[in-house]
Amino acid sequence: MPEFTFFKPAGVPKAELPEIQLTVEELEAVRLRDLEALEYEECAQKMSVSRPTFHRIIVIARKKIAEALVNGSALRVTGGNFSLAKHQLACRACGHHWEDIMCCRRTRCPICQANDWHKVDI
Repeated sequence: MPEFTFFKPAGVPKAELPEIQLTVEELEAVRLRDLEALEYEECAQKMSVSRPTFHRIIVIARKKIAEALVNGSALRVTGGNFSLAKHQLACRACGHHWEDIMCCRRTRCPICQANDWHKVDI
């Protein structure tokens, strides 16, 4: 899940701005392709969608972002049709094993609350 979900032009009150909705999967598509510079096929695999579906998602996302930047609209990341993958994790601090999503900022050991964990290869 994204840590930041709302972006707006500086100096304009939020109430005065039109708002564009960017879905979580649209943001993930932009992150994978434009920030991580992965190839389309790899992006599609990571998102568990077909390559044509990934292409449609990224085209829509880029159009929304361009519209917000050019026209001075607010951009809100919300909703979408997705599920977060769960993985087997192990705490390096106390050794506890559990299943959860992997989020470097938010995932903590349910026993000792440490954020020093790793994915367990099964």
